[in-house]
Amino acid sequence: MPRGVDVARLAGVSQKTVSRVLNNEPYVSTEVRQRVLAAAEQLGYRLNNAARALASGRSRSIGVVTLGTALYGPASLLMGIERAVRATGYALRVVSTVEGDPTGIAGAVESLLEQGVDGIVISEPIDEGAELVRADVPVLVFGTPLPFSAPRVVTAGVGSGELAHAATEHLLDLGHATVRHVAGPQRWYAARERLAAWRAALAARGLGEPPVVEGDWSAASGYAAGRRLAEDGDLTAVFAANDDMAIGVIRALLEAGRRVPDDVSVVGYDDVPVAAYVTPPLTTVRQPFDAVATAGLQLLVHAIEQPHEDLPQAPDHPVELVVRASTAPPPRKTPGRGRATSG
Repeated sequence: MPRGVDVARLAGVSQKTVSRVLNNEPYVSTEVRQRVLAAAEQLGYRLNNAARALASGRSRSIGVVTLGTALYGPASLLMGIERAVRATGYALRVVSTVEGDPTGIAGAVESLLEQGVDGIVISEPIDEGAELVRADVPVLVFGTPLPFSAPRVVTAGVGSGELAHAATEHLLDLGHATVRHVAGPQRWYAARERLAAWRAALAARGLGEPPVVEGDWSAASGYAAGRRLAEDGDLTAVFAANDDMAIGVIRALLEAGRRVPDDVSVVGYDDVPVAAYVTPPLTTVRQPFDAVATAGLQLLVHAIEQPHEDLPQAPDHPVELVVRASTAPPPRKTPGRGRATSG
């Protein structure tokens, strides 16, 4: 196996310079940095993380606490976190929790601390009523901040509220008198944020709040909600808290003889891969999982490596509304009859 001294000899620099380059330290010119990297690549040299950990007192690893679920949102965020961690040069350790276990986060954090991680990422989407969790390393929390005691707690959001607000406003801007909401389970922080944003969008237009129907994120629960909503003769617009429920709503409306979008417009949330291919293609809002994960991990690594410096400003992530064929202006009322016609 090639050694650092071999890279130094080939690049014509000192071993200390090689160490600075491979540890991404400053005070190395661009030309020298490129020469060292080219030499390392030519020799197939990889920095020995175990040796670097002994020298720096850090394990060069980041732990992630996440709910064990295949739901699109949490799973996509975890994939984004995995890619972002690899890009930082740190190793990744993942511990999954189980829904309904109030001690799950504390136990997962303790397990990661025992493995000597340098920082911890919390991607736990459910309020389990957990008590204060303590950690002696920096912590990054995605979404709603949890009760944590740590040297530094960094938060990064996926913009649930802003995206839900945009979804509701899209329907109101089309001319719908109000928007019904199929909410996610309220133990989930994201479901609460989307419900609150829907309420805020209605309130900003001076509109009252129609009854909410709650689902469990599944298409089946969206279908059940859609059957209830189809009984409302004044229904013209629905915002569902995720795409799976929106697809279930559309199926129920169509079975009840309510055309989408001629009679009822439907907006989802997430932009799952199948959203563009259902009938009709689903209007939805897209979560920037990779961008949020990358920005959050950059903040966490900064907190790990420069613990006494202020954190850089986190970037804003634009709201991305994906308009497809499931939304349209509300149907016109037939004069004198009070019945809707398409057009």
